[in-house]
Amino acid sequence: MNDSNPTIEESETSTTINASPEPVNSSNSKKVSDLKDFSVPDPENTRGLSTEKISHSYGVAKDGKPNSISVNFQKMFDDKGWDAVCLDNKSKEKVLYLTFDCGYENGNTEKILDVLKEKKVPAAFFCTLYEVKQNKDLIKRMIDDGHIVGNHSNTHPSFAEISRTQMAEEIKAMDDYLRSEFDYSAPFFRYPKGEYNESSMDLVNSLGFKCVFWSCSYADWDTNNQKGKQYAFDTVTSRLHPGAIILLHSVSSDNASALGDIIDLARKNGYEFKSLNDLP
Repeated sequence: MNDSNPTIEESETSTTINASPEPVNSSNSKKVSDLKDFSVPDPENTRGLSTEKISHSYGVAKDGKPNSISVNFQKMFDDKGWDAVCLDNKSKEKVLYLTFDCGYENGNTEKILDVLKEKKVPAAFFCTLYEVKQNKDLIKRMIDDGHIVGNHSNTHPSFAEISRTQMAEEIKAMDDYLRSEFDYSAPFFRYPKGEYNESSMDLVNSLGFKCVFWSCSYADWDTNNQKGKQYAFDTVTSRLHPGAIILLHSVSSDNASALGDIIDLARKNGYEFKSLNDLP
């Protein structure tokens, strides 16, 4: 199967992309290496679902409370019946979900994995296909260590600017590779750039993926503008709140340096780190 050029069969009501994913929980013992077919419902969007771009925003949380922006986005997801999450607003406990975006590798991911193993903390790594192909040993370690390898697309396009069939191809290329190379699939997707629309949410959910956003983050992705361990520690810990989905970038040396202390302080303040598989 060519990752970038899957075979497409079209009809008036659906587009079938051969050897497509049927996501399963990574904890499932079922073998997932066999690629499966799926149909893209309404490939031409004849229902007229909105294609207006929505850019995810989370707001800066403080005083142990999520920003109202995060609260309102989660309310929108729930009200519309979308399988999407930026904030766990259902758990009664002080829970945190640690996630990383991985577009490429620059030597910090292994350090992050070492800290997570030492601290016994689960995490989700949302990877592009480029990252997975270039760093198979790291991806295998993520899986072997019990972390989630989430789908962050093939080429990292804005899902508010491509067709429904292209969206499916982007997700499929990544999922196919995980299945064929690692006998692995997980039903979690993160939109590149946090950009989406009503049509893309409908499409991604129809393929069996939960869309994972975030309610706690900071500008950590610029490798030429790292501000040091203390800055990362102070910024992240000041924004923690119950139910937070934390987004960090694995390319950040500040994150790799501060992660252990962030985990320790969070636990000292009564927080528990959980896997996305534990979302209520």
